[in-house]
Amino acid sequence: MPVTAGVALSLADIAAHLGGVVLGDAQTLIHQVATLASAGDGEIAFLTNLKYRAQLQTTQASAVIVSPDFADALALPRIVTGNPYAYYARLATLLNPVAAAVPGVHPAASCASQLPSSVSVGPNVSIGLGVQLGEGVVIHAGCVLGDGVRIGDGSILYPNVTIYAGCELGRNAVIHAGAVIGADGFGFAPDKGQWVKIPQIGRVVIGDDVEIGANTTVDRGALDNTLIGDGCKIDNQIQIGHNCVIGKHCVIAACAAIAGSVTLADNVIVGGAAMIAGHVTIAPGVVISGGSLVMKNITRPGQYTSVFPLEEHAHWLHNAAQIRHLSKLADRVSELEKILRKTNSEG
Repeated sequence: MPVTAGVALSLADIAAHLGGVVLGDAQTLIHQVATLASAGDGEIAFLTNLKYRAQLQTTQASAVIVSPDFADALALPRIVTGNPYAYYARLATLLNPVAAAVPGVHPAASCASQLPSSVSVGPNVSIGLGVQLGEGVVIHAGCVLGDGVRIGDGSILYPNVTIYAGCELGRNAVIHAGAVIGADGFGFAPDKGQWVKIPQIGRVVIGDDVEIGANTTVDRGALDNTLIGDGCKIDNQIQIGHNCVIGKHCVIAACAAIAGSVTLADNVIVGGAAMIAGHVTIAPGVVISGGSLVMKNITRPGQYTSVFPLEEHAHWLHNAAQIRHLSKLADRVSELEKILRKTNSEG
């Protein structure tokens, strides 16, 4: 059955849409998702973090999404699935569909290109020459699309997104308010105490199913293109420098800063406020902890952290002072080892 906002679905209906095994009353009606602690009648909760296991016994939810390990841990109706968190995400989408946009170009928009009839363009949008929009694209109020921009089917631009000339977005992209795609990369050549601007003649090319958060900036390439692969999820207020190559299905959390010419292989996760220096390459499957500084290549998968642990200020100052003397300590240890080896050899 098709799903519309505000319509309750039975557990049987949900399983028919999303899979999973229903245990208990399959006709239990669900109209919304919620946490174990806050859920009430008609809401379905989910267990993904074991520290909330005890709440299975106290929740007021009508049903719960659980993994097979917890299929028998409660008496409530439940959906059993291998990945409860992903199931919750799909169910939340099912129960809260995005309102369909009304096709057409708002009278207050300025459009210099021929657009498909299925496109929705809001007020005060500016669309340049030679722009190509796919079917069902939605452009909210105040967006600016430069000449030659291409956007694939089903993509959504929220208010005040700016896409500079020549940049491309794939299908089903979601670009949140205030993002800037294709501004000039930070390229200047020193000359006798002054800085000579280097024209940024590359583009930004973004793959399918990419989501980019509010006020994030992705700079165009200096020569080659800045590339973002399919399925990437990029949070708010992130800087991606010129000529970066971001692989498929990477996740970058808020306030991360990625300097120019960085390469992230597929499935890299970058924590919030992490910083990656220019010309660094990071291997597939690497996880960078939040707040870390990456200054060199990472060639093996795993989690990497460079954050100094939080502690009382006085202790931090003491340890920082000791760190400044580590190189001298290392030299002394090396010298002592030499003396010890010499003594042993003479003995």
